[in-house]
Amino acid sequence: MDSDTLETFQQELTCSICMNCFLDPVTIDCGHSFCRPCLSLCWEEYQTPRSCPECRGISERPDLKTNIALKRLTFLARQARADHDHRSEEQICETHQEARGLFCEADQTLLCGPCSERPEHAAHSHSPIHRAAEESREKFLKRMGSLWKKREEMQLILNQEAKKTWSFKKYVVLRKLMIKFEYQRRHPLLQEEEKLHLEALKKEAKEICLQLKENVFRMTQQRESLKEMYRKLTEMCHKPDTELLQAMGNVLEMTNLAHMQKPQPVNPELTCWPVTGIQDMLNNFRVDNVLTQTTIHHVSLDDASVMSGDDPHGLSRQVDGGESFVAWGAQAFTSGRHYWELDVTPFSNWILGVTKDILTSDTIIHINYEEAFLLFSEKVNDQYSLFTNSPPLVQFVKRPLGRIGVFLDYDNGAVSFYDVSRGSLICSFLPSSFSYPLKPFLCLRSPLII
Repeated sequence: MDSDTLETFQQELTCSICMNCFLDPVTIDCGHSFCRPCLSLCWEEYQTPRSCPECRGISERPDLKTNIALKRLTFLARQARADHDHRSEEQICETHQEARGLFCEADQTLLCGPCSERPEHAAHSHSPIHRAAEESREKFLKRMGSLWKKREEMQLILNQEAKKTWSFKKYVVLRKLMIKFEYQRRHPLLQEEEKLHLEALKKEAKEICLQLKENVFRMTQQRESLKEMYRKLTEMCHKPDTELLQAMGNVLEMTNLAHMQKPQPVNPELTCWPVTGIQDMLNNFRVDNVLTQTTIHHVSLDDASVMSGDDPHGLSRQVDGGESFVAWGAQAFTSGRHYWELDVTPFSNWILGVTKDILTSDTIIHINYEEAFLLFSEKVNDQYSLFTNSPPLVQFVKRPLGRIGVFLDYDNGAVSFYDVSRGSLICSFLPSSFSYPLKPFLCLRSPLII
């Protein structure tokens, strides 16, 4: 192939983004083709709708497949260019004055024919440079795919951390209202304790917000580091064969270090401070045997997932799945103050609180979550979460380990949950106005593993 024909051939196999021969070429909806790395970087910010960098046509397909024909033609073009180019001085063996046309993968060195037969190399496998270079490009492309996936995962974690920070700040404001409301129902002599409690909350929340901010900064740096490494690998794949092979060992070591770096999300958790005399006050309204026991196979909340807007873990939680133990009150409360305790010690996943209506159908029950005041505990893998419904909100406090107290203050329109062993408030639904009967409710479920 003469130089003009080779030049024309290569121009037809050139990516219009990087102006190099295609690297893992993909073809999008409009028919234009690009290097996969170039297109990934072009679309990295989740551009919607995704458009062609050349004609601006919209691309609907999210998962692009390698254009096998173009990839084979690009390999032939690179090989033809390598055969056409003159050998440089660095490719000549100083000992035998022959071209170093072989690559020893074991030693990561270029060899001439006689050198490859020497004792220190004879037992190793040797490949022609162009073939070894293409195999190295394939290894790089696999590493690049892994790096890009890791970067996308990190972006999801970053989004969750930003959402978690917003949810935590929102929760702290609500937590202050909960504490003030709780002390309003205590003796005035506890005003100093309330002040100390709020000051401790403010200090602890400030420290946690700083940790969240620093963690987001570290993750952002790691994400950008992965992006820069991806760019360097892309540039390396476009290098001449000999330069690519000689740098291969260092590049692979660099990517190995990148894979070892794993960001760890911050799990904010506020201290549950004990409230003086809380248990004595609650016991004045204690009621026993408020639940009627039964077993139901499926539990669901009507119309929506429990966590819609404030889920820091990026999960849309539906309360359904396997068999659950369910119990609810045979009698509903329409006035007064009522307190009861429930032991959830053996269980990781549970729901408790009060609800208006419980509709049963064979082995399924339905609860309208907008007419319920519920506290949820959920274990996903090894992480516990506490959250409430209506409005959906994560509770950034320590998970209770023993009995949980439920206090229904019907006359003041409030429902509160207490950690009995710590003598502390878990959370409260702040005062509203109840206009319907409320029944105690409990659901115990097996752990969720995803």
